[in-house]
Amino acid sequence: MPKPPKDHDKRERIVKRIARELRDGFYVNLGIGMPTLVANHVPDGIQVVLQSENGMLGMGPYPFDGEEDPDLINAGKETVSEMPGTSYFSSADSFAMIRGGHIDLSVLGAMEVDEEGSIANWMIPGKMVKGMGGAMDLVASARRVVVAMEHTTRDGVPKILKKCTLPLTGARVVDTIVTEMAYIRVTPTGLVLEEIAPGLTPEDVQKATEARLLSSPHLKTMEC
Repeated sequence: MPKPPKDHDKRERIVKRIARELRDGFYVNLGIGMPTLVANHVPDGIQVVLQSENGMLGMGPYPFDGEEDPDLINAGKETVSEMPGTSYFSSADSFAMIRGGHIDLSVLGAMEVDEEGSIANWMIPGKMVKGMGGAMDLVASARRVVVAMEHTTRDGVPKILKKCTLPLTGARVVDTIVTEMAYIRVTPTGLVLEEIAPGLTPEDVQKATEARLLSSPHLKTMEC
């Protein structure tokens, strides 16, 4: 098995693969953390509108050093840029957009995902939680939910499980899981391994996964 990629390389592989899921005209919500990096990899020729639940529609990529505007922030309190035509409104209006089913694609991080597409990403019992954020509304209302996460914990414990053990954010809501090791589709019959990272085999991915993986007949190598 090849040497595991560094953390930065892992994140880059994940967000670049997810960026290829974007389609022209999509309204997209990027969750706090790694998902926000997708904004820096929107494919050429594709126009998407990024929505932030704190009241911004038309969010751009991260600004260059020295060009930050402290009044322009995403839901994770990070400074962002704005695109031509960006609009601002209350978080109540922003959540009305989400709950009204107007988000084509939601990209979220996760601590656990299981073989039924349930996701746990908002709390670990016993640890301080500042709030549940907008994830519960997003997984319930977005037309498609993609999870961006590393395949295992730092200790090598699988994060793709037969059944989530942490409190759920949503049950049976995830459509696709993208990790540094694989692109996995959630189906009614189980998790289908569609793509694997260069140098890996389906057996390598299965060893790092608690849930059973079904190999697609069209299994291919992930583009990096």
